[in-house]
This record gives sequence, structure tokens and C-alpha cells, in this order.
Amino acid sequence: MKAVVYKAPFEVAVEEVEKPRIHHPNDVIVRVTSTAICGSDLHMYEGRTAAEAGIVFGHENMGIIEELGQGVTSLKKGDRVVMPFNVACGFCKNCSAGFTGFCLTVNPGFAGGAYGYVAMGPWPGGQADYLRVPYADFNCLKLPAGTEHETDFVLLADIFPTGYHGNELADVRPGESVAVYGGGPVGLMSAYSALIRGASKVFVVDRVTERLQKAEEMGAIPINFAEGNPVEQIKEHTKGAGTDKGIDAVGYQAQAKSQDREEPAAVLNSLIDTVRATGALGVPGLYVPSDPGGPDEQAKSGRLLVAIGRLFEKALRVGTGQCNVKHYNRQLRDLIIEGRAKPSFVVSHELPLSDAPSAYEKFDKRIEGYTKVVLHPDQK
Repeated sequence: MKAVVYKAPFEVAVEEVEKPRIHHPNDVIVRVTSTAICGSDLHMYEGRTAAEAGIVFGHENMGIIEELGQGVTSLKKGDRVVMPFNVACGFCKNCSAGFTGFCLTVNPGFAGGAYGYVAMGPWPGGQADYLRVPYADFNCLKLPAGTEHETDFVLLADIFPTGYHGNELADVRPGESVAVYGGGPVGLMSAYSALIRGASKVFVVDRVTERLQKAEEMGAIPINFAEGNPVEQIKEHTKGAGTDKGIDAVGYQAQAKSQDREEPAAVLNSLIDTVRATGALGVPGLYVPSDPGGPDEQAKSGRLLVAIGRLFEKALRVGTGQCNVKHYNRQLRDLIIEGRAKPSFVVSHELPLSDAPSAYEKFDKRIEGYTKVVLHPDQK
């Protein structure tokens, strides 16, 4: 089968790899119909992780079940399904408590698993013709048959639930104001989710024109940090009060205003200044225990200069961690089905799998309006 394979920093290729097969009675094989490129994939693509050549990328996947293990009970051949990027067993202590992003079973020695992602277990990704899904009864979310909402549903694998998760971490409530730093796919989904939850005013901070335009189109207030201090801009809009809540949808690759230098703690420190005293921060943006490409020795070891004194002084609460997708995906699916949510507005390009190398390059460089790419494997 065809699959997107990592070769070296800034290089992926579409190559022939072995088609997955059933390994366990609870497995299914899914024929992939849509698979998205995530900003997290760029960390591997850029060589910022310990990814080895040959890994198949892709943790945002949906498709049609083609083959089932003998132990699968709730699914059948032909079912249309979407899978959380979290690979989870469903029965360990964390899964039982709803923390499926931190499964203790699927990745020995590490809390959490994912498809096609370095350090997240032995699970090949779904930027391919086919995908093996373990613990399938637990991991597959069934969708209505047909092709309707295809580009909306694939976003249930990661960025729509992750954006919603940022709001849960910050405890965003109706009527509150929210500052979202980062206008990439997760940032836009965070802002969109804040509006769904009834936020009165949502700010999106970025410097990429296409992202800011999408933010404004959805009803958020765009803040271009290249035009001035974003904290000051937001406080002008809030009469000096700041916002009730804040969401970091950027993570450790935050950049300084000069645009040519990374400043990993920039977003966290800006949020500490943006959010009012006794407010809360949600941090779904990725931070890592080590970053070989960090701008200084502290950043390379995952240590950042965060204004902890200011955080304490303002009595700010902080929630962090990757999304437990299954906690949200069923409800968000139903919002899509009933026409109450259409997250696919964030998708800028839908392309065949064969265009993946070019799509990665353009998405990484933020050119030609590449904000979110969905790949469709070439099916015969």
C-alpha cells in the first residue's frame, strides 16, 4: 500500500509499505478515506524529535472498516469510523477515569499512545491506504454512512476535540472573555469552541494573515502581534481588565515578534499578563521534555523561564496536557450531524495522498494559504 514515510528532516515521501494485518482479536483494518496533516507532525518533519527514517506519519484518521478481528463485537465491515489520535485500551486506571490520552497499556514505559508519532508507541500512522486500529470497539467512533461531513468528521480525530479541550482546561464558561494565542488549526478550533460554549468575546493572536482572517470570519477578534504587543492590544479592547480565560495553542515553538527567533516561553508569559487575576489558563499547546532544536541550553532540556511569581501573584489556575479525545468526540460528532458545528472551515486544502511531500513543505512554511491539509488516499 502507499504511505507517507519520514526520510530525513524536511523530507517525506509516498512509498510502498506493507499493508497492516490483524494482530489481535480486537483489531480492525480501516481503509482510510481522509487523513489530516497536523502541526504536531511538523515537529517530526522538521527533525525536532528523535523520529527515525521509515516511520509512517498520520494520527488524524477516518475511513471504512474492511476487516475485523474475531473479538470485535460492536462494529461490522463497511462501518464508517473516525479514530481518536490517542491509542487507548479502555480498561487501565487512566482510561477508566477518562484520561485516554494517558493510557498505561498501549505504550509500555510511557503514559499515552498515538498513531504515527515518535515515542507514542508501536502504532504506524494513517497517512496511508490502510490503518490497523487496536482495541477497536473502544477506539472507533461510528459515523453516519455515506460521504456527508467527511471533512468535518476527520477533524474529530484531533484538532476539534483538542481545541475544545483547551476550553475545558481553562474552564471557559458562558459570558466570559477568552484570549487564544495561536491561530493555527488548534487555535482556531479553540476559539470556535469558546464561541460554541457561549464566550462573549474571543481574541485570536497570530501574525499569519490567512489565520487572522479565518478568526474574524468565525466571529473572533483578530490580534496581529506583528503590529504591537498583543497584551496591550487585548487590554485596549477590554478597557484594561484583560480576559477571564486564556488558551495557549502554540506550545514550545513560540516565536518572538522579530519572527526570526524562537522564544519558547513567550506565549505562557503573555497569557499570564493577559488574563485577569483569579482567571485560568488552558495549555493544549505541545511542550516537550527535551527539544534538540531549542534556542538555548535550557530550552533544549525542556526548561523554560516562565514568570511563576507573576502567575502566583495573580492566583491564576493552569490546566495542561494533551486531549483525551474520547471525552469529547461523540458529543462533537453530534453537533456536526445536527448542523450546530462545522469545523471544516479551518481546512484550506484537500489533496490526494500523492501530494503529501509538497503539502508538508508548504504547510511548514505557511505559504499559499496552507492552514490545514486533509489528504485523501488514492483508492482504486
